[in-house]
Amino acid sequence: MSERPENDDPDPNDAFDELVEAETDRDPDLAVIEAGSRTLRAQAGPPQGDGIPARPADPEVDRALRAVEEELAGRWGETKLDPSVQRIAALLDILGSPQRAYPSIHITGTNGKTSTARMIEALLSAFDLRTGRYTSPHVQSITERISLDAAPISAERFIETYRDIAPYVEMVDNQQEYRLSFFEVLTAMAYAAFADTPVDIAVVEVGMGGTWDATNVIDGDVAVITPIALDHTDRLGETPEQIAGEKSGIIKKDATVVLAQQPVEAASVMLKRAVEVDATVAREGMEFGVTSREVAVGGQMLTLRGLGGEYPEIFLPLYGAHQAHNAAVALAAVEAFFGVGSEHARTLDIDTIRSAFAAVTSPGRMEVVRRSPTVVLDAAHNPAGARAAAEAVTEAFGFSRLVGVVGASSDKDVRGFLEAFEPIFAEVVVTRNSSHRAMDPDELAAVAVEVFGAERVQVEPRLDDALEAAITLAEEEGEFSGAGVLVTGSVITVGEARLLMGRG
Repeated sequence: MSERPENDDPDPNDAFDELVEAETDRDPDLAVIEAGSRTLRAQAGPPQGDGIPARPADPEVDRALRAVEEELAGRWGETKLDPSVQRIAALLDILGSPQRAYPSIHITGTNGKTSTARMIEALLSAFDLRTGRYTSPHVQSITERISLDAAPISAERFIETYRDIAPYVEMVDNQQEYRLSFFEVLTAMAYAAFADTPVDIAVVEVGMGGTWDATNVIDGDVAVITPIALDHTDRLGETPEQIAGEKSGIIKKDATVVLAQQPVEAASVMLKRAVEVDATVAREGMEFGVTSREVAVGGQMLTLRGLGGEYPEIFLPLYGAHQAHNAAVALAAVEAFFGVGSEHARTLDIDTIRSAFAAVTSPGRMEVVRRSPTVVLDAAHNPAGARAAAEAVTEAFGFSRLVGVVGASSDKDVRGFLEAFEPIFAEVVVTRNSSHRAMDPDELAAVAVEVFGAERVQVEPRLDDALEAAITLAEEEGEFSGAGVLVTGSVITVGEARLLMGRG
């Protein structure tokens, strides 16, 4: 790869090429991997301050980061699991149990985990606490997963952390029936980096489930459970009760549980678990919640009821009722961490809360990356997420005509996902991302035709072509028509679309 002169601006499409070239577990025959250099008319403005890091500018650092990514990719991926915390516990024991060096807020649920984690991080940082945040999956860069002081870990620090623990990883690999997985090694890296910083508090999102998730070697002072829906049913269970049973495994003795609105059957399972371990429960709609919300320019204006009282005039620069509920959950979690509602009854400083929420970002979640026509990205990937996205895009944008671009994973409820969007998509362009888990575009199109009808479905195997086609369809309405494009179906689809749209 030739080096670019230092004073040249990076081509976002070159960045897309480099990203997918580095993903060794993805299909090398995909046209989208070979064709990332195409310049889309959809090109947007300069990247915003969204916390998504670009590839390292230093070629040596970039090569070193790629080497680490390749080593991690050679392990079990995030979709291949052995339900046990034995390996991660063994590794952390050798490392001196870094996860015990700081208090933590642990987050599980089906939808809204990452957005809620980012809100919690913003609130804690606003109160001058040093934070560590661990979330997954990443939108564009693996370093997004580990944040220190509300910013992604630097590539240099990521590499250093990996190299520090690598000998111990090998030691555990040799002792266990299965090698540590990609996610287990990353989790250990996050916990080690948090201890080394050191942070005042860690905000940790589970990878999947709860009980046997690799993150569940921490004893979260606060356990947050965002809304539960059917997803990963082959691993977590086929009913809300079964899924709730797995996810309630993060509730530890004497912790505070912050419970988002849940299906009744799921809530009962979690409440039973809380009673068993003497945990305190704060329920959305009972102890806290959203008092009022109205659409505002660039987001929404909220009044939140926290554990200590009311917080009026909160501006949240994110779209959708689901994000308002995420904000209520995040606020209650931070209040619980500070002892509000149990040790004392008072609100946190309102100006600090307002300024923290006003600065929140959540890349790839109802994110606008272009205007005229407006292109929105949303990482919804299951029916519940799709319903929330459909409601949000309808409420916030009121498009006269909306074209969907969908690239989904083959292991998801694709029919249920598409049915959620059928009422609002005038047309849908089906495509695929570069993941080996991506659903074949023709198979996706067959389902889409059953849902939308053949006349409303277009197939474009390459993501860049799909974006171009959707924008062209939106532009047919005319410059001032109010037509838009929504790109959705997978975090990977959204991440690659961001790069193609110049946001990488």
